[in-house]
Amino acid sequence: MWDYSETVKEHFYNPRNAGPMADANAIGEVGSISCGDALRLMLKVEPESEKILDASFQTFGCGSAIASSSALTEMIKGKTLTEALDVSNQDIADFLGGLPPEKMHCSVMGREALQSAVANFRGEEWKDDHEEGALICKCFAIDSVMIEDTIRANNLCSVEQVTNYTKAGGGCSSCHEGIEELLAKVMAERGETFSPAPPPPKTKPGKLSTLERIRRIEQVIEKARPNLIRDHGDIELVDVDGKTIYVSMKGACSGCQMEALTLGGIQQQMIEALGEIVKVVPVKAVAPTKLPA
Repeated sequence: MWDYSETVKEHFYNPRNAGPMADANAIGEVGSISCGDALRLMLKVEPESEKILDASFQTFGCGSAIASSSALTEMIKGKTLTEALDVSNQDIADFLGGLPPEKMHCSVMGREALQSAVANFRGEEWKDDHEEGALICKCFAIDSVMIEDTIRANNLCSVEQVTNYTKAGGGCSSCHEGIEELLAKVMAERGETFSPAPPPPKTKPGKLSTLERIRRIEQVIEKARPNLIRDHGDIELVDVDGKTIYVSMKGACSGCQMEALTLGGIQQQMIEALGEIVKVVPVKAVAPTKLPA
């Protein structure tokens, strides 16, 4: 269970400025419901001074996303657009008394929604997909520009931190090498050396008992679950038949366009954990049969 501050809880249970704004003249939209988080930030800006007279939000996401959005609207009301742009994602987290590391991406989303709204007011184009950057994480469509910017802004130094702030690498591990390359590049600019985490020890094939094999399969699934639950989905082990592992994808993960990529990453982790080639196959949950009275 996440360790939330009292301020986070207060802004989650009693969010400020939630709901649509009929007379908004600056609107920023980021995220995607299919990926688990989406935010619409609406501002009423005085054209002459660019002062933010009012702010409201609508969000689809977890408690941290709601709290971060609520906090952001409180922080920027009364500021000019230029002053508001000085509010960083860390400022949002600090305003809330801190966020769990795994939820820092919620404050980043708020920061991007603000940038989008300001661009909208000024008639400029702003895109959260950073089309000029190479796609690094296919699971969450996160590219190199966003990752680099986030590493620089928050002095990140590990793949785990990048995942916490951007979600990149949270669906599977296939993009970890690309993230490590970006970490090495940005940390070298800071005069620091990136040290990747040592890979897990490989298991020799033919050395696992049936019980140990099942346990390792369950461990891989449990490791994957937090990121899926964060995006309103889940995964459950259904059966193991030789080298075929059957799982059930639940919630937003069921039928998601990224399901195959997510399962591919989990399958690769299964192969590494078991030391053998296995196949992960999704199955539809079967409703229990109702017995006749």
